[in-house]
Amino acid sequence: MTTIDLTGKVAFVTGSTRGIGLGVATALHAAGAKVAIVGRDVTKAQAVAAALGERAVGVSCDVADGGQVEAAIAAAEQALGPIDILVNNAGLTRDNLLLRLSETDWDTVLDANLKGAFFTTKAVVKGMMKRRSGRIINITSIVGLTGNKGQANYAASKAGLIGFTKSVAKEYASRGVLVNAIAPGFIETDMTAALPEDGRTALLEGIALGRLGRPEDVAGAVIFLASDLAAYVTGQVLVVDGGMVI
Repeated sequence: MTTIDLTGKVAFVTGSTRGIGLGVATALHAAGAKVAIVGRDVTKAQAVAAALGERAVGVSCDVADGGQVEAAIAAAEQALGPIDILVNNAGLTRDNLLLRLSETDWDTVLDANLKGAFFTTKAVVKGMMKRRSGRIINITSIVGLTGNKGQANYAASKAGLIGFTKSVAKEYASRGVLVNAIAPGFIETDMTAALPEDGRTALLEGIALGRLGRPEDVAGAVIFLASDLAAYVTGQVLVVDGGMVI
């Protein structure tokens, strides 16, 4: 088996104080990368970085705020070096049926899940272009492919992220910047832990592998896309859902 070695690479992972983001950051660090742990709570971000040890730094950032994004990236690059790998993982939900969705619910989700990726990508891509090397990996969702009742705002943000991924991939492929997306299915996180038992059982019946995913399952896909094994892959959406959508 080929072991992926990301030694010397610098990764910036948004929303990485818990859940999928934490799993991704941990895997990147284990593969040898220097990792910026990024979250709105700087105390949590620094605690995660401290737990990882050397080659990790915690920075505070609300990705929906362009000024905070620029400051966080500057701080990460000062501590670790130029960013080679950007993982846009930060996101949130404000679920409700369309007629009950408020404008605030819509804007909050779109700002965090879609505008945040716009801010971070714009902030790092210029340096990647100059170095003619870079990986941008956007964590979307199968909901962005299939839609879901009660999640019009979330599904729109994740579908938008897929379109964003493909467009940016086309813009910067000639400069050595590869841009891809990962669409996880239902992953074991704080959100899925809150599912009632009957809802969980019904959900599992629709998954070919018969289990929810783990953060490590998504992390493995990130590691692949960040590595030289994916040197000829760009503009793609890799579905990691255990066979839920086939």
